[in-house]
Amino acid sequence: MFSLDSPAFLLFIAILTILWYRTAPNRRWQVLLAANALFCLSIDIGAFFAVLAASAGVWYVALRTVSDNPGRRKWLVVGLAFSLLPLLALKYSGMLVPGLRELYKPFGLSYYSLQLTGYLLDVYHGRIEPESKFSRLLCYSTFFLSMTQGPFNRYDDLMPQVDAAPLCFDSQRAVYGAQRCAWGYFKKLAIADRAAVVVNAAFANPHAFNRGQLIFAAVMYSFQLYADFSGYTDIVLGVGEILGLRLPENFRQPFLAASVKELWARWHMSLSHWFREYVYIPLGGNRKGTFRRDVNLLVTFLVSGIWHGANWTFLVWGGLHGLAQVAENHLPQPLRSRSRGVKRIAGIGLTFAIFVVTFTIFRADSLSSAWEYFACIASNPGHEVLSQYWVFGLTSRLDVLELLAGIAMLIGADLIHEKEIHIRARLSQSPRAARWVVYEFAIFAFLLMARFFSSGGFLYARF
Repeated sequence: MFSLDSPAFLLFIAILTILWYRTAPNRRWQVLLAANALFCLSIDIGAFFAVLAASAGVWYVALRTVSDNPGRRKWLVVGLAFSLLPLLALKYSGMLVPGLRELYKPFGLSYYSLQLTGYLLDVYHGRIEPESKFSRLLCYSTFFLSMTQGPFNRYDDLMPQVDAAPLCFDSQRAVYGAQRCAWGYFKKLAIADRAAVVVNAAFANPHAFNRGQLIFAAVMYSFQLYADFSGYTDIVLGVGEILGLRLPENFRQPFLAASVKELWARWHMSLSHWFREYVYIPLGGNRKGTFRRDVNLLVTFLVSGIWHGANWTFLVWGGLHGLAQVAENHLPQPLRSRSRGVKRIAGIGLTFAIFVVTFTIFRADSLSSAWEYFACIASNPGHEVLSQYWVFGLTSRLDVLELLAGIAMLIGADLIHEKEIHIRARLSQSPRAARWVVYEFAIFAFLLMARFFSSGGFLYARF
C-alpha cells in the first residue's frame, strides 16, 4: 500500500521520477496514468473500478454537453448523477440510516466526485473543450497526488502542465521539492502524530480529565489537524515540484487569520475555491442583495459540511462557520477592519478560538459526544494541564516538550512566511557550510521528535 507516510511511497516516487524524465513529454501522461492506477489499486481495488466507472460516465456525457447540442441540459443532469450520486448516496444518506456508509468506502470519493463535477461544469459552460480521449480524463480523475486528500486540481490547469513538464531533471528543483516533503513529514510525524495521543485520550473519555486538560486537548486537535493536513499537502506539492508540476497551494498560515472570512481564504484553499466557483457564485453570490448573499453563504457552508461526511457534527460545523461569516459581514466597518495593530492581534485570537470550538464539534463522534465534551469543560474542576502528562498517554516530560517545541517551530515558520520570507530560497542562497548546519539540525530534530511507528494515516483521508 503506497500511503504517503509509508517507505513504499518513497520508492514509488523514486521509480516514477526516473521513468518521468526518461519519457518523451507527449507520453508522460501515460506514465502518470500507469502510476495513478498502481497507486489506486494498492489502496482499494474495488474503489479503483468505482472511479473508473464514474470517469467513463462523465467523459461520455461531457462530449454531449457542447453548446450546439439541443439536449445538453439533460445530458448535464446525467453527468452530475455519475459524479455526485455515489457521494450523496454513501455520505448524506448515512446521516439518516446509520451504518449505510460503512457498506462501502471508496478512497477519494469526495475528491474525485467534485473534480469530475468541476470538469463537467467547465465543459458545459464553455470554459474548456471536452477531452476526446477517455484515458486522459481518467489520468486527471485518478491523479494519485490528489486522490485521497486533494488539493483540488482543475483539468485545464493540471493536464497542460503534465504535457509541458520540464524536459530534464533539475537538481535544484528536486532539492526544493525534497525540502518541502521533509517539512511535511516533520509536521505529520513529529507534531500531528504526537498531538494525536493527547487528543484521542481526551475525546475518548472527557470525564477523566479536568477543565484545563480538556481545553488543552481541544487546542491540540486544531494543531494536529493543521499539521496533519498541511503536512500531507507539503508532501504532495514537494513531489509535484520534483516532477515539474505546480499544484495548487492549500494553506497560507491559517492560524494568523484575523476573521473567519480570512480563515477560509487561508485554510483548505482549493476546496474553498471550488465551493465558491461551483456553489456560491451559481447561487447568486453577492449579486442579489444582502439577504440573498447571507443565504448563499450559509447554504455553501452547509454543503461543505455535508461534503465532509455523513454525520450531523459536520453539518453543524459548516452551519456555524457560515453563520460566523454572515455575522462578520454585518459588523460595523471599524470592527471589520483588522489589518494591523491590536485589532489584528485580537482578531487572530478570536478567530483561533472560533476554530478550536467549532473543530471540537468536528472531531466529536456525534453531537451528543460534542455536548458531553463541552459539558465536562464547564463542570470538571481543575486547571492543571501537564503535571500528570501520563494520563494523556505521553511517556515522559520530554514527550511534552517535544510536542510543544514542534508546535512552536510550526508557528515560527508560519510567522516567517507571513513576512513573505521564503525559507527555502534563503537557504539555497546561504553558504554551503551554513546550509549543512541547518540540514544536520533538521535531521537531528526529525529523528529525535518523530513518532515513526504511531501513524494512523492522514486525518483527511477519511473524508
